[in-house]
Amino acid sequence: MGVIKRGNSRYWYIQFQLNGRTYIRSSRTTSKKAAEQMETDWRAKLHANQFLGQRPRILIREAMTQFCASKQGTPNHPALLSRLKVVSQRLPAGKPLDELSLHDLERFKRDRQAEGVSTQTIKHNLGFIRCAWKYARKLGYQVAELEFPEVKTPKHKLRYLSEDEERRLLAELDPRREGKGLRRYAQRDDRIKRTMQDAYDLVVVLLDTGARYSEIANIEWSRINLAAREIHLWRSKVQNETVLYMTDRVHRVLSRRAGGSPGRWVFENKAGGPRGYASVAIRKALRRAGLSDCRIHTLRHTHASRLIQNGMSVYEVREILGHTDIQTTMRYAHLERRQVTAKARDVIDQLNRKNGD
Repeated sequence: MGVIKRGNSRYWYIQFQLNGRTYIRSSRTTSKKAAEQMETDWRAKLHANQFLGQRPRILIREAMTQFCASKQGTPNHPALLSRLKVVSQRLPAGKPLDELSLHDLERFKRDRQAEGVSTQTIKHNLGFIRCAWKYARKLGYQVAELEFPEVKTPKHKLRYLSEDEERRLLAELDPRREGKGLRRYAQRDDRIKRTMQDAYDLVVVLLDTGARYSEIANIEWSRINLAAREIHLWRSKVQNETVLYMTDRVHRVLSRRAGGSPGRWVFENKAGGPRGYASVAIRKALRRAGLSDCRIHTLRHTHASRLIQNGMSVYEVREILGHTDIQTTMRYAHLERRQVTAKARDVIDQLNRKNGD
């Protein structure tokens, strides 16, 4: 294929196939001529190594960069670039991949733990390294035989909001609320009003749909059918689509937002694009409401927990949440068991009253 431009990158990318394998990497140059020379050199080196029966070497940083480039255009690409930046700063990324050792990985794990990073984030970081390592091996580079560190995720009590906690949170998000550092509503500029209204509306929709933050924050109006009260939700994380039916308050929120001349996105950023991960206002509201142990994903847990507490099974909730693996939904199973044991008590009480006990 030669040298190509990809996405919005200003650099030329080298991409070609050799013996059934696709090779791709950024040339790190804006000169097409220089990129073509790099392609020629790379092809020659690969031919020579294959002729001599030797695998080429690659630096850790370059292996991770190539892996990210292979995922360009996918929903996960921005997250991979973020992990590339983090990992490159904490691994000896300038040494060959075949010299990467379990000691390097264990030290990376300990350093991240010392920084106070969550266990889940460390697992994502190590998973990224593993994927880059496997991709480099697939391309024919020299890699070390590695055993990756195990990261155990501690089990925590499932956190979801009570009805009172939800009221407190929404009160702290109320776009008309008065508070320290806030002008009276009539004196606020339109940008502040819109920012506060967006945060409130977004939380209401998340509470009543159980969707992931990104699924709602980046949703287009083309996926909203107000007449049928439907949300055609595309779940990029698991690559499936779910049709959700609006609650009354979600319908009110979206109907209000649809008034006037809405753009392409339900929630827009300052440039008119999708909102993206702008969560500062919501996280501050959680702290003001005394919910510092909660995060935005707690809203999804809240939705699922309420469904199960009111009679839905974990299998039904799985469909609502869009989980591909039932094991992910099983974290709510204890709530379902509690409902079952309560029903068992009621059955026995009814029998006892019937028998005069």
